[in-house]
Amino acid sequence: MDGFQPLRSTAGFGELLRIRRERVGLTQQVLADHATLSVRAIRDMESGRVQRPRQETVRLLADALRLEGGIRSNFEAAARRQTFVEESPDEPTAPPAARGAIVGRELEAEVLTDALAVHGDRLVTVAGLGGAGKTRLVLEVARRLHHASRWSVRWIDCVRQPAAGLERRAEFARAIGERPTLLVLDGADAGVDTVLLDDLFHRCPGLRVVITARLPQPLPGGQVIPLAPLPTPGPELDHDPVALAEVGAVRLLLSHLRRLRPGYRMEPDEAPAIAALCRQLDGLPGALEFAAGWSTVLSPRQLVAQLADGPFQLAPPPAGYGGGADVGAALGAALDRLTLDQRDLLERLAARPGDWSGEDAVELSGRPPQEGLAAVHELLASGLIRSVPARDGVRFTVLNLCRRLCGGAYPELAAAS
Repeated sequence: MDGFQPLRSTAGFGELLRIRRERVGLTQQVLADHATLSVRAIRDMESGRVQRPRQETVRLLADALRLEGGIRSNFEAAARRQTFVEESPDEPTAPPAARGAIVGRELEAEVLTDALAVHGDRLVTVAGLGGAGKTRLVLEVARRLHHASRWSVRWIDCVRQPAAGLERRAEFARAIGERPTLLVLDGADAGVDTVLLDDLFHRCPGLRVVITARLPQPLPGGQVIPLAPLPTPGPELDHDPVALAEVGAVRLLLSHLRRLRPGYRMEPDEAPAIAALCRQLDGLPGALEFAAGWSTVLSPRQLVAQLADGPFQLAPPPAGYGGGADVGAALGAALDRLTLDQRDLLERLAARPGDWSGEDAVELSGRPPQEGLAAVHELLASGLIRSVPARDGVRFTVLNLCRRLCGGAYPELAAAS
């Protein structure tokens, strides 16, 4: 708040609706439910496809957002014209609301929060395989910075708002001023405008930018935090429910099961199936949520059997029973980004049982050491391999799901990649 002076900015009704929605921490779905409208209607208004909604629609939105007095009058008037003029808020802008508590990423959340607030990093990319939980992690960090440090948060969904969405943010540079502000570019796989970012950094001393993408991007002065899948339990924990429940992937899976089956407890005889499920799905948060959506009709043992027969053939759960990621599509996209040499090395490593070192990979690749290690680095950045605990240095293993693809069990997915 120090040194911040309210300024005036101009935008369309859709932008005002989005600002008001985010300021009270509502998702599009929750706002649609409160206003008895469809999510598509909210989306169309915020994207600008509908610029002059019906008066009754505006009234329902204003009621759902609990707007009163002059703010409500300004909101209703904005719907009757192309632009509006609004005073910048005294209160910092809130991040979008998350669907639930973050589980298993406490350490990563602390590291990223410290990088921005303590160490002063201004540009950070969180990179990882689709379904690794990048967006959820950044939402948690944004929530901490907003509530504990009073930062404003500007959130751009780059999948729904292409690069032009970032250009619109330049209009807010004067309003941001010196206020501590976090700008999140979520899903910026197509890249970002570094010239525009440099301009924003110059004009807004308190600005920090976090990018989420499936691959790290070479941005001047930027830091990269690779996000690996959650830790999975070793077979030695299968019959130790207490120790098993402390493993990151198991904690997340149990949280989903308890949400869908209130009162659920992991019984000792069910623990091995829970552990096997986490290993089969490599601890990928999106995959765990995807599978848990079927827990109301399938036991963990039955899910293990289903996934063993075909991990990429499990249909999405019915609407309202969880979301999660399409693991096959995420892996296929990651494979598609590999060079032929990288793909060949990955298939050789996938055929090798157990874990391996960088030196093992270099020998297997038949390439000079620097080239072989660079290939391992690219595979790690793509999320197709992961590091594993080892006493004799860094070791790696190929994701179990990736082994299934590379083994030729699903040629249609491999071909689609």
